[in-house]
Amino acid sequence: MKLKVVKNILEANERIALLNRQRFKEAGVFVINLMSAPGAGKTSLLERTINELNSRLKVGVIEGDIVGTEDAERLARLGIPVVQINTQGACHLDANMIGEVLDEVPLRELDILFIENVGNLVCPAEFNVGEDMKVMLLSITEGDDKPSKYPLMFKESSALLINKIDLLPYLDVNIERIKKDSLTINPSLRIFEVSCRTGSGLQQWSSWLLSEVERKNKD
Repeated sequence: MKLKVVKNILEANERIALLNRQRFKEAGVFVINLMSAPGAGKTSLLERTINELNSRLKVGVIEGDIVGTEDAERLARLGIPVVQINTQGACHLDANMIGEVLDEVPLRELDILFIENVGNLVCPAEFNVGEDMKVMLLSITEGDDKPSKYPLMFKESSALLINKIDLLPYLDVNIERIKKDSLTINPSLRIFEVSCRTGSGLQQWSSWLLSEVERKNKD
């Protein structure tokens, strides 16, 4: 019975995700579902990325948190449209939550829309919200065993950003193991080593995003 209920939930979510995807396609906006554990640096990454892209792309954000608006307020100070979703306990954003706020997002004015998911290494990977791609952020402070412990997140993502590499000299973590295990799970995964504190690697990440948006516009 439990398996049937879960299947029904996922099927209902997928139907709504298809509707969201159609709206994104009609608006011509590229959508990224950004996922990570709590504290990995998603909002810091978005701040850096928005500053890198803002002169070339029109950026918007849907911000997901269980409660609170602190992250949305940080991003709104950059002068971009930001819409907050509070899940009130749910550990992920789903397609219905996204669909309910799309009228508040100026989709046709945007080139790229980031959906910052709730901090969690499990549930967000299971729910399609209509995005073009899922992107995962992993902090090296979380250790090098996360690909083997949470493989679905790595399998479902198109890109992996390994963050806080400026802390490598101070941590007993094997970044090569992270990359090797991640690529074993998902050989097509694009990997970027970045530091949101120093800015290292972020230009390569932003250039890749630009190329992905341009590629979609040509399709």
